[in-house]
Amino acid sequence: MTRLDNKERMLKLMEILREQTDEENEYTLDDITECFKKEYGPDVKLNKNSLRDDIEHLIEAKFDITVNQEKEGMPKYYSHQYRLFELYELRMLIDAVASARFITKDETKQLIRKIKKLTSMHHAKKLHNEILIDSSVKSESKMVRLAINDLHEAISERRIVTFQYGRYNINKEFVLSHDGGEYKVKPLALTWVNDFYYLIAYYFSKEEIRHYRIDRLRNVSITDEQFPYEPFDVSKYVSSTFHMYAGSEEWIKIRFHNDLINVIIDKFGKDADIRKLNDEHFILTAKAIVSDGLVKWLLNWGNQAKVLSPASLVDEVVYEIRNMMAVYENTGDWSIF
Repeated sequence: MTRLDNKERMLKLMEILREQTDEENEYTLDDITECFKKEYGPDVKLNKNSLRDDIEHLIEAKFDITVNQEKEGMPKYYSHQYRLFELYELRMLIDAVASARFITKDETKQLIRKIKKLTSMHHAKKLHNEILIDSSVKSESKMVRLAINDLHEAISERRIVTFQYGRYNINKEFVLSHDGGEYKVKPLALTWVNDFYYLIAYYFSKEEIRHYRIDRLRNVSITDEQFPYEPFDVSKYVSSTFHMYAGSEEWIKIRFHNDLINVIIDKFGKDADIRKLNDEHFILTAKAIVSDGLVKWLLNWGNQAKVLSPASLVDEVVYEIRNMMAVYENTGDWSIF
C-alpha cells in the first residue's frame, strides 16, 4: 500500500486542482481520490477527512479554491478558478508567438506548450486553434533568443555591445556586412515592429542612432564599457520611421485623400497635425525619418498621396515613379517567358 506524507499529499492536491479544474470542471472528493489513484496506483492510502483538512488549509493559505454544493446532503464540488490570464489573453499570446518571424518553429511549439500550462488542461484544449505556423517565414536562427536576452541585459546595465551584422544575397547565402567587421554600439532599446525584433542603438562610427534586425546579428558580445543613462522615446522613434528604414529626420507635409484618414491616424496617432484642405483632402504635417522606406510607403497610396514638402522628398518620389515607368516601358524583359 502506497502512503503519502502530509506535504506530498497537499502539493499533489494543489497540482490536481490547478491543472484539472476550472469554473466548468469541478471535482468531488471522489474525483480527487481517483486522480491520486491514477498517479500513485489503486492501493494508495487516502482519507477523505485528510483531503478536506488539506483543502481548508489551502484556503486559509489564500490558494484559490471554489466550493460548490447544490443542496444540503449533496457532495461538494471543488475547483481552482482563478487564473493570472484570461483565456482570450492566452489566445492573443499564442497568436503573437505563432506570428513572430524571429522565433523558430521549434521554439514556437515549445512556447505554445508553456503558455497552455497557464490554464487548466480542459481550457488548454480550447487553445488548439492557434493560427497556422508558417515555416517559410520563421527564423532559422536559434541564436535570436540568446541575443535578445544579452541585449536586454546590456540595456539594463548600460553596457556597450559589439556584434557582426549581415544579410542574405541572391544565392540565399548569409553574408556579413563590412567584410565581417565589428559594429560597436550603445544599445538604447529593443522593439518589435512588423513581426521582427529590432535593436535601436547609437552607432559610434557614424555618430548616429540606427536600428538593426536582431535575427541578422551575429556574435553579440557585452563589453565592460558603460555609458550614462539617457532618456529615449522608443515609440516616437518607431512612429517616425517607415518600414524601419534609416534616414534623417525632417518635417514633412503631405496631402492625403480623406479615405486614408484612418491609415494616417494608425501610423501617426490621434494627436497628429491633420488639417482639412477641402472636401476631398487633408494635409498632414509631421516630423519623420526621410528614407527609401518613406518613399515606398507613400507610393503604396498612388494618387491618394502627394508630397508638398520638403522639395528633396518630392524629387525622390518623382525619381522613383519615373524609374517604375521605365521598368514597364521596357518590353524586352518579356522575351524570357
